[in-house]
Amino acid sequence: MTTDYPLLPDRHPQGDFFVCDILDAAPKGDVGSMEHPIFSLSTKPDTRPRKYEHNGMTVEIKPSVDGLATVHDRDVLIYCISSLIKGMNEGKEPQQVIRFQAADLLKATNRMTTGRGYNLLKAAMERLAGTRISTNITTGGQEIFETFGLIERARIVRETRDGRMQEVEVKLSDWVFNAIRAQEVLTLSREYFRLRKPLERRIYELARKHCGRQREWRCSMEILQKKCGSGSTLREFRRLVSAIAKEDEEYGHMPDYEIRIDEDKDHLIARSRGTVGPDISDMVRIPELDPDVYDMARAAAPGWDVRMIEQEWRRWASEVPRNPEMAFLGFCRKWHERRGAP
Repeated sequence: MTTDYPLLPDRHPQGDFFVCDILDAAPKGDVGSMEHPIFSLSTKPDTRPRKYEHNGMTVEIKPSVDGLATVHDRDVLIYCISSLIKGMNEGKEPQQVIRFQAADLLKATNRMTTGRGYNLLKAAMERLAGTRISTNITTGGQEIFETFGLIERARIVRETRDGRMQEVEVKLSDWVFNAIRAQEVLTLSREYFRLRKPLERRIYELARKHCGRQREWRCSMEILQKKCGSGSTLREFRRLVSAIAKEDEEYGHMPDYEIRIDEDKDHLIARSRGTVGPDISDMVRIPELDPDVYDMARAAAPGWDVRMIEQEWRRWASEVPRNPEMAFLGFCRKWHERRGAP
């Protein structure tokens, strides 16, 4: 692989830490942070307030002295939300305050686990808490009229002897938490965290939101620039997007979607690669399993996290089986036959 390859290296390829699905906080429909440019594309402190209006939706975003929360800062939210959704799938009640190991977040989001990685995480949480938003966008069927942060607060519960964060506690905003409780989320590719450029991540988010599992989604460059929240001129923005499309044509690095340009119509085209699974709202609602089945499942798939296998099974199922417990055990046996020991 050459140094010109557009993806970041997979820094933690073992994958055993990645036990929960990576889900985005964006509500479905024409609302939420996948639809609207909540996060800054800049890699330098972005201190310009912005106001975005589209189809009756209004978002005002005001930075702190540290600057606006960036597309890469969004990783913190994705991790928190994925953990809570995993808990909800297991029957747990979501809590607005979430505690986690900093190292787990860094690994799950393909970040460095060096001292610099921890410092960047701390700065990300400060920008997330400092960025204030006023909007009429609803999450979970509720409009939040007051100004709020993406997270209300973050604190380091424990530090290691050399001063690195060990355990972190984050309180999510009502806006984000309402979206979680209503399961207004979309599954992201893990390769999202390997995308180097903020604009690549933003284009992927928009394609995931608008194209979904459809064959194709088109967007004019003018509207795309607005949705991305880019401060570039339209000419420069077009050049940046064209460079991403050219790289994707050469390397096929963009997750889930081919990114191409229709120069005649001045459109971005996102074409599905067929890798996106069903969203939560599309999943078959299989009732809770008999607790006794999990011991048998562990015997059928020794060494595996059977709760993780259960979630994969529930996503895979196209209809409610007559005997869910037996169907799940059969899936566990097939899982172990194909993959062996973990």
